[in-house]
Amino acid sequence: MRMPRGGRLFLATCLGSLFVLVLYFQSITKPEPGVKTSSRPAKSRRSPLQSLYNGDQELLAAQKSLQSRRELLEQECLSHTRKRRVLSPEDLKHLIVDDKHSLIYCYVPKVACTNWKRVLMVLTSDGRYTDPLAIPANEAHVAGNLRTLSELSVPEINQRLRSYLKFIFVREPFERLVSAYRNKFTRSYNTAFHKRYGTKIIRRHRLDPEREALEKGNDVSFQEFVQYLVDPRTQREEPYNEHWERVHSLCHPCLIHYDVVGKYETLEPDAQAVLRLAGVDGTLQFPTSGKSTRTDGNMAARFFKHISPFYQKKLFNLYRMDFLLFNYSTPEYLRTR
Repeated sequence: MRMPRGGRLFLATCLGSLFVLVLYFQSITKPEPGVKTSSRPAKSRRSPLQSLYNGDQELLAAQKSLQSRRELLEQECLSHTRKRRVLSPEDLKHLIVDDKHSLIYCYVPKVACTNWKRVLMVLTSDGRYTDPLAIPANEAHVAGNLRTLSELSVPEINQRLRSYLKFIFVREPFERLVSAYRNKFTRSYNTAFHKRYGTKIIRRHRLDPEREALEKGNDVSFQEFVQYLVDPRTQREEPYNEHWERVHSLCHPCLIHYDVVGKYETLEPDAQAVLRLAGVDGTLQFPTSGKSTRTDGNMAARFFKHISPFYQKKLFNLYRMDFLLFNYSTPEYLRTR
């Protein structure tokens, strides 16, 4: 006897939901320390996940710091996340997969992600690339050079979330925001950003703008940028650009269990710890930054000096979860009253 059409649709819907729920529950569950890295034949070396959770003496000091960050993140997620939602493929576009070394990296713009992409291109290239710094920055960001979790099937996603080392690098939220503003709105070569966002910001938040500013969008002030971010219309119209989107919205740390939470402030030792876990620290070094005008707290304070307490408070509320989840203190320069 054939099942009625309505019944077949209901069954198909339930099965689809089950697959997504499997992904959801596995993504927030801690991996077992001895879990195998994949369904492929086991290799003699330990996986990065096994190295982290079974740890040897060489990794012990780094593990203590990494463990405290993981535990704090979990506590903050429990305290501040009331509703859990189901992950979609769109949520996984920032998670880069390295099957060769059993790694998943969620990239966050303005947190050394260009160099991390270069490193992963070396790790996944089978010899085509050997020196991260020999890879042009624009090539590191070309879609298709690195595979993301969103490109895989649900079973493949589940398997990798269970057994790969998942890592993320974060940064003090307002320093990252000022860095994004400086890079995208004060550099003459970023005409695409000026046209795409600058013209809109000037049209909406500048009184009596000049015609050239409306056409080029190349002189957006930091105050106008802040007004754009806190304007409710902005997110109603479209999602934030990834360069100023909140980390918790890009990488979903309360839905995906990250084994390593690295910080921009301790970039070199944290990056070295990840490479050591992957077993490549003897052959590959994370590129060091050569920037002479790196955005730090003092520079962020200078930018915020001209932002009114009203807008400072609104902006802090917007990025509050990133401050809480990753243990960043409220900046001393902030005036919210």
